[in-house]
Formats: sequence, structure tokens, C-alpha cells
Amino acid sequence: MSPRIPRCSSPSPHPIFGTVHVRREQNDKVLPCHARRNAGTCPHGRIMSCTAKHSPDDPHLGEPLCPDCYDYTGSVLFNALAPLLWKRLADSLRRRLAKLGGLTLKELREHLTVSFAKVAEYQRRGVVHFHAVIRLDGPGGPTAPPPPWATTDALTQAVRHAAQVVSALVPAIDDQPASLLKWGQQIDTRPITLNGDLTEQAVAGYIAKYATKAAECVGTLDRRINPLDNLDAYNLREHPKRLIAECLRLAAIEDLADLRLANWAHMLGFRGHFSTRSRRYSTTLGELRAAREQHARDHEITTGRLPFFDEDIVLVISEWTYAGKGYSAGDQLLAAAITNTPLAGGCP
Repeated sequence: MSPRIPRCSSPSPHPIFGTVHVRREQNDKVLPCHARRNAGTCPHGRIMSCTAKHSPDDPHLGEPLCPDCYDYTGSVLFNALAPLLWKRLADSLRRRLAKLGGLTLKELREHLTVSFAKVAEYQRRGVVHFHAVIRLDGPGGPTAPPPPWATTDALTQAVRHAAQVVSALVPAIDDQPASLLKWGQQIDTRPITLNGDLTEQAVAGYIAKYATKAAECVGTLDRRINPLDNLDAYNLREHPKRLIAECLRLAAIEDLADLRLANWAHMLGFRGHFSTRSRRYSTTLGELRAAREQHARDHEITTGRLPFFDEDIVLVISEWTYAGKGYSAGDQLLAAAITNTPLAGGCP
């Protein structure tokens, strides 16, 4: 892939729903979680401080310092609306690029193609987090260079602008007025190069790592939950149990029925795919399936398991085994009773 093509890796921002236990490191030294000299108490009487130096596998990581202060409603709704936020970010990104290029949105398609691939990662606190690779190509796709004005700086500016302006409306619930959910302030955009700190190989490694992480890292279940199930029977930690319970509670609200939170309670409200990409980012899944089928066929022919024939010959392979002859002992008794005929050996 040509290094001229502006590409950007962007972990998408996310809001904060409450202070949680974290593992902090600096210069290869583990720091206290939330060490505060004059830490105050929350409205529920808990001291908002933690001096523990958590290990990487500490089950308390991601859990709130005060569960009663944590915004479980906001966390669940953010997960549920994250796919919509991403779609609106992608649309806003294209509009911003069109403005930077002095074009209309319709004219942009004749000069530029915006392609992306993204993966969703669950943080230990149960909030979904997106990592995206965004690339600018010419109108013909990856084989064509983008226009001169479509630089890495222009792409970075468009990403940051889109992350700040898009939002999703949350209807009024629990006697609370309607509100807007937006991306948080944590966003990191870095150019991808053929050599440097962030190479294509490094990005591929990141995606492979995120692909193996699912919601189970939070402590939830790997299957759907029946709304009538007793959550206490699943031996869940308090934090994921509260997130699941909040999904089931919100699912009963009519204005949130479209989010189908009961179906996705085990995913803590997130109902998107872990990995998605735009149509012209790379090859299609259909082409990948066809390539796998052809590779398997070629391998069978190479190893002698299949003979080589011309393309217009259909080879039918089947296997026959001997099942038996005549009636079994039980079938003989049944047949004799029905036909009132004696069995072999003189039995009536």
C-alpha cells in the first residue's frame, strides 16, 4: 500500500460514568490506584480513594469505588447507542472532509473515498471502546491516490471535529429529562506508516488482540440471558450483575424498546459486531470464502484425495455401508403379531 495514502488509527473516545479501580504504571513501576491525601467521601459515605497497587489479573479492576455512585444507566445506554454514534461520526467525517476540500458531499464521492475498519473492545469497567483505522483513497478505491488536499492532517482534523459534534438522543426516563450522549474527551489519532512507531504490522497485531477480547473480560456471561432468570444463580461479581440488571430494567421501558436491551444484556447493552469495515476498505467476505473453497479443493487434488478433472466434469463421491438383511429380532415379533403368521422355528 502506498505510503502517500493518509491513514489514521483512532481509539474512539468514551465518557466517564464513575471512578473505577485501575492499574497505573509509570517507568515500569506500578502506582497506587487512586491515592488521594485528602480524599472526601461520596454521598453514600465511601472514601473515594484506593492505595492498592493492582495486579493485571486483579478482579477488582474496572469495578467502581462506589457502586451506588456509578452511572449504570448511562453506561448501558452508551453501549447500546455506540453503533449509532459511530455511524454519525462516519457521516460527519465525510461532511467535514468535503468542507475542507471545498466540495459538496455529493461531489466528494467523485474525488475521495473514505474507508475504515474498526474493532470494538470492552474495557474492564464494561464500556465498549472502538479502535479504528481510517484511510483516504482516490475515487477508484485503494488503487488510486487521494487528491493533494486530503492529507493526514486533514483526516486528523476531520476525525477530531466529528468526535466532538455528534450525539445521540436519550429519551426521558426515570423522571429525568431527555439528554444527549456524546463521545468523551479521550481520543488518540496517530498516522500509520510503513516504518515508524505505528506500522501496518503493529496495527494488525492490535486488531488481532482486540478480536480475542469480548465482554467476558468484565465478568459477564457468554450467552443470552432470560429476563426471568435469577442473576444470583450465575455467581457473577456485583459490577457486571448490576450492569446486566440495568439492561433488563431499561428493557421494560417502552421508549427504549428499539434498543432490545434484554436480548443484549449479556453484552452489557452493546448490540454491534466486534469488527466492521466499510465496503471498499478491502476484500469482501464472499471473495474470502471463495478463496478458501478453492484452496481446499486444490489441496485435496494435490494430496491425491481428489482426482483432477476438467472444469465441465461433475465428480460425485459417496460411501455405502452394509446395514443388514431382513428383520431384526424385535421386528420379527412385531411383524408376526400383525400378520398372525408363525415365526421361524415353529413358535406361534
